Amino acid sequence: MTTQGRLRALLHAVQTVVGDIDLPTVLTRVVEAAVELVDAEYGAIGVVSPDGTSLDEFIHVGVDEDAAALIGHLPRGRGVLGALLADPRPIRMPHIGDDARAVGFPAHHPPMDSFLGVPVRVREEVFGNLYLTNRRGGVFSAEDEELLDALATTAGFAIQNARLFEEARLRERWMAAASQLSSALLSTPPHGAFDLIAGRVSDVSRAAVVAIVTASESEGEARVAAWRGPDEITIHPRVQTAQTFAAPALVDGERVVVRASEGTTDDPLRVNARDSAGSSVAVPLRSRLRSWGAIIVSRSPGEKAFSEVDAEVLANLALQASIALELADARAEQQRTILAEDRARIARDLHDHVIQQLFGAEMTLLSVAAALPEGSRRHQIQEATDHVDLAISQIRTIVFALSSKDATSVRHRIIDSVAAASGTLLRTPSIRFGGPVDHIVGGQLADDLVAAVTELLSNSIRHADADSISLEVTVGDDALSLVVVDDGKGMGDTSRRSGLKNLQDRAVAHGGTLQILSGPTGTRAHWSVLIGSESEVGA
Repeated sequence: MTTQGRLRALLHAVQTVVGDIDLPTVLTRVVEAAVELVDAEYGAIGVVSPDGTSLDEFIHVGVDEDAAALIGHLPRGRGVLGALLADPRPIRMPHIGDDARAVGFPAHHPPMDSFLGVPVRVREEVFGNLYLTNRRGGVFSAEDEELLDALATTAGFAIQNARLFEEARLRERWMAAASQLSSALLSTPPHGAFDLIAGRVSDVSRAAVVAIVTASESEGEARVAAWRGPDEITIHPRVQTAQTFAAPALVDGERVVVRASEGTTDDPLRVNARDSAGSSVAVPLRSRLRSWGAIIVSRSPGEKAFSEVDAEVLANLALQASIALELADARAEQQRTILAEDRARIARDLHDHVIQQLFGAEMTLLSVAAALPEGSRRHQIQEATDHVDLAISQIRTIVFALSSKDATSVRHRIIDSVAAASGTLLRTPSIRFGGPVDHIVGGQLADDLVAAVTELLSNSIRHADADSISLEVTVGDDALSLVVVDDGKGMGDTSRRSGLKNLQDRAVAHGGTLQILSGPTGTRAHWSVLIGSESEVGA
């Protein structure tokens, strides 16, 4: 009768274990069934890490959550628990503390005496180990060991099915995320692409930290282009490539998986807590034509370690995201080409038609003025020709701005500086160039000139509240002149402005001066320097 009762209990335990296909639920039911089957006070199943040297997960029954929180981190597979890792065969002992392999229990741990452990196999692979302690009414018997071993065999098949189902759901979830991400990247501006990728990966993985890391201009450094995690405000934008586990993904395009480890790490891309570091994975973000960087995902210590399947689905998402980035970049380049062609066409029309027509009108006015006697009419025509000449000069500046940009061009740098500083103005400042600015000005003098333009324009916008601003840059035989004129309310006390003192010092360094005439009706700033040394002459 006793034997029949225990067989019925085993059958009930088997039915309980195979009644679900969700892996966390299956693991919990295996432990609950094992505890009930052999009448143990405490039970647990430890999931073996991929390298077989420690436990990645530990699902326990009998110890409530408050007591578990006081104990601290879950077992990693040392002492008697580690014996099953080294030799996956059943272990049964009446007193666990008498075994030479026992290492004792941490503080707040409940007392445990008798012990029974059996491996749980999925085909030929040891998935984990069942641990039972404190059999009610005595010690564990050989019959208990046989029953638990039979349950572990059945649990292995249930776990295999649950793992396959979980893997299928995992792949489905990541494939859907990759598809949605690819569509979103095609319509996202380039500057927001990395942040979009980090957000999507963070949503799907639910990891503690997700980062997109790209190569930096400095050798041996990487730049954190996007970050999702608890330290978003304090994260350093640059990391040393050699100090992070993600170096192979960044440099060689290889995916990397690191398991949780004891002791904290200096790697800024991993998560440290409770004197240990969590599991992390890094996959390259690169297509066949280009490397964009790497995606790093890190979990907190105590959370489930990343598996090769996790790394595979993340790598597939990274590949699709890389292709989408490449297509988006190609589309943006096409748009830039179309825009450049339109700008070039407009520049040609302005140069070949508008300027020529204005120049012809100016010549006509001059000939008419020459035929008139001295007087107001002739003076008015002369003023009109001056306005036409100013318009021609401004159109030439516009034509130059519309042409292809040259990173070494001082004129382009000045135009860009003016455009950046005057975005809030209703009227864009007028710019005039006189003389061969790009051929004469270079080196440190070019940097100082751009700084002077930025500072004087900023003063006119922020302090003078000007409505109309004009800039004129002129190069003579031996001098460079910058004149900024506005119709604002004046700059007030200029003696306390460190920016103007800096411009004065820059002018003096080149043998020049800074002169400012400011009043309630406007301000005129004249920054002039001498052109002499070879460092001040463009190549």
